[in-house]
Amino acid sequence: MMDFSSLVLMERDKENNYFVKELGSYEVGDGAKYINKFYCKADEVYIFFSTIKDVKEWEYTAIFDLFNIDAFIDKGYEIEEIDDEYNPTWLIKIKYNSEHNVMKEKLNDLCDLIEENMEKVLQDIEGKEEFYV
Repeated sequence: MMDFSSLVLMERDKENNYFVKELGSYEVGDGAKYINKFYCKADEVYIFFSTIKDVKEWEYTAIFDLFNIDAFIDKGYEIEEIDDEYNPTWLIKIKYNSEHNVMKEKLNDLCDLIEENMEKVLQDIEGKEEFYV
C-alpha cells in the first residue's frame, strides 16, 4: 500500500473540464489513501473517496448501508453517495480557500474523518455476508 504525504489540488476549467493549473500541494494524513479523485472547479473542491480494495457485491451493499454519512453532515460537510462506480464511492464538496494553511487544515480534518469512518465500516461489515447475499 502506498503511503500518502500530500495531495495536489488541480483546477479544472468550467467549460471543457481540462486541468488548467495547480492550486496547491497539501501535506495530509493517512486518510488520503482513500481519496481517488481530487480537483477544484469554480471555487469548489471535489473530493471523491472509496475503498482501497475492490469489494464483493455483498460488501458493496453492506458498505453503503453501514457507512456513517452523518459523521460528515454533523461536521457541516456536503456529502453524497456515488453509486455508479465499481466500488462504494462518496463525493464531498468544500469551498476552495486560497489560504494554504486553511485548506491544509480542512483537508487533514477530512482525511482523518474519512479514514476513521472507512476503517469502521470495513470492520462493521465483517461477518455480515449472510445478511447481504
